[in-house]
Amino acid sequence: MPTYLEFDPNDAAFMRNPYPVLNALREEAPIFWHEATGMWFVSRYDDLYTLLRDRRLGRQITHIMPREALGLPPRNPDYAPFYMLSDNSMFDKEPPDHTRIKNLVHKVFTPRRVESLRGQIQQIADDLLDAVESRGEMDLLEDYAVPLPVMVIAALLGVPEADRHKLRPWSADIVRMFELNHTEETAQQAVRAAQEFTDYLRALSRQRRDDPRDDLISALAAVEDDGDTLSEDELIATCVLLLNAGHEATVNGFGNGMLALLNHPEQLERLKTHPELLRTTVEEMLRYDAPLQLFRRWVLEDMTYRGHDFKLGQEIAFLFGAANRDPETFTQPNTFDIARDPNPHITFGVGIHYCLGAPLARMELNISFATLLRRLPHLELIEEPRFKPSFVLRGLEAFHVCF
Repeated sequence: MPTYLEFDPNDAAFMRNPYPVLNALREEAPIFWHEATGMWFVSRYDDLYTLLRDRRLGRQITHIMPREALGLPPRNPDYAPFYMLSDNSMFDKEPPDHTRIKNLVHKVFTPRRVESLRGQIQQIADDLLDAVESRGEMDLLEDYAVPLPVMVIAALLGVPEADRHKLRPWSADIVRMFELNHTEETAQQAVRAAQEFTDYLRALSRQRRDDPRDDLISALAAVEDDGDTLSEDELIATCVLLLNAGHEATVNGFGNGMLALLNHPEQLERLKTHPELLRTTVEEMLRYDAPLQLFRRWVLEDMTYRGHDFKLGQEIAFLFGAANRDPETFTQPNTFDIARDPNPHITFGVGIHYCLGAPLARMELNISFATLLRRLPHLELIEEPRFKPSFVLRGLEAFHVCF
């Protein structure tokens, strides 16, 4: 039976290692309709690259088609705090709204502001390793990869140190709603986290409007472009997006990448011998086991692509992990090669929704890996890590190592 007829993105074995199935899907049925999820799935690199830039597809559809016409039930009013974030986030908007918010955010979330964090990221990485160095073992995620981006984003936004421990639980609960198999319990946790995070940021942003500091929240509160400004809800949604996207992608990218490196000891030794390969190593980690495996778009008008009829109101699921291992684009795509260059992976997306925080994520990953391998060069796995029972956001539950 063809793989696509048996495809189950919620299967536990698939979530542990999706790549044999993804490779088969890409070869057997690169575009197919999946009845169980009610979505089209697309897996070849060239198709993703083309369709993600096609303006006939979008993250938002209710501006042209009501939920009832889509066959969707009315919104649950209990989910209002979660919907407030998505309704005001550039992540889920199309032009001209997306363009307006993105232009305002780009005026203050600049390459110079990101670069100014380099010394702070280095200090955080060293402080985290100072705290565990004498123990001889640690959980690479909980002790290092998880706190680092949270501390960086918190410092960037201007969240007081006493409150920074709240950010990670809020982020973790909210992003679980993006999985294909989320439950009502998951939804309630996400709504509660969204409400608490929103209340916190609303109060903090108002403080910053009255008493500006040298931080991103103050800058977002003050940014203006030809008389246009961010609404308070747009400011809050932008801050949540920066934390959720930046934190989850960096943590999962670190964990998945470090596991790949330790499981390929010849590549690890190659990196130790040639530290100048760090940049290409990070890019290969992001390609080889992508932290974001699936990204959705709505069909905004009837269209035909490669003989397939996409109808208004249908959804398309783009399989990043499959595209990043497409042999038409990558030589020996299932091989982990830290010197791979060029490496045009699409882990950070394509088109207008390309990840806003990609430069910061790359900086964090380069600094955190370089610091870890310099200070703890003899890392070994204590036990094989387990992947979380999720597919859209692919990452590890724990990562115990000794040194």
